[in-house]
Amino acid sequence: MNLSRRTFIASAALAPVACGLPLSYERGTPVTQPIPLPTVRAPQVGQEWSYIKRNVFDGKNLGIITERVASVGSAIVIERTDETGGKLPNEVQGPWGVVQTDPQWSRTISFNPAIPLWPTELTSSWNKQLNTKYKIAGYSDTAYGWQEFMGAHGWEQITVPAGTFLTLRYQNLINYESNDDNKVNCIRKETIWFAPSIGRWVARESSGSYMIQGQLGVAILEGGYQWQLASYK
Repeated sequence: MNLSRRTFIASAALAPVACGLPLSYERGTPVTQPIPLPTVRAPQVGQEWSYIKRNVFDGKNLGIITERVASVGSAIVIERTDETGGKLPNEVQGPWGVVQTDPQWSRTISFNPAIPLWPTELTSSWNKQLNTKYKIAGYSDTAYGWQEFMGAHGWEQITVPAGTFLTLRYQNLINYESNDDNKVNCIRKETIWFAPSIGRWVARESSGSYMIQGQLGVAILEGGYQWQLASYK
């Protein structure tokens, strides 16, 4: 990743993420940081989470995704299916809370080195800039740059279809290199409500944009999505 892109995320991270505003619809009720801090539920085979996925822009329901812990060892494998039972790409963590293979994007990607899925310290003031490389599953072995600024913004009580949860809300601002040379200044923004009691997030929102090489100044919006926890065990 070149210097201009490094400079871009360094400055961008200080503005959109620092304001601490969710991307669209979700709202939680701010609460005092719990003392002692909650511990994150450890992974066990059979743990399961089902999420309703919606389009942020028109509210259209895009289906239900179920994620289930299939194996626990040096790597934790989470199998994913859609509402018909159709198999989706797996998520792979190792250790717990550190993602190696992430299927949450339009294409499954693998990180080297792996990166945290949630703040490594569950405090309202935690933040960190992450630098890694990613590869796209099923494509060439080319690795692309990925810079991510992760910042916590406070504890909140939030209600979703599965119930009411105590969560740490945090945001990610991601600047990544596209495998399409025509796309530059590729950005993704996420707001996530992480519930330590279930070892997973209960709500998540994501949107993105990019520019076309030679047409700087004209940002093209990518899909914006929202996930809400419908059930868990």
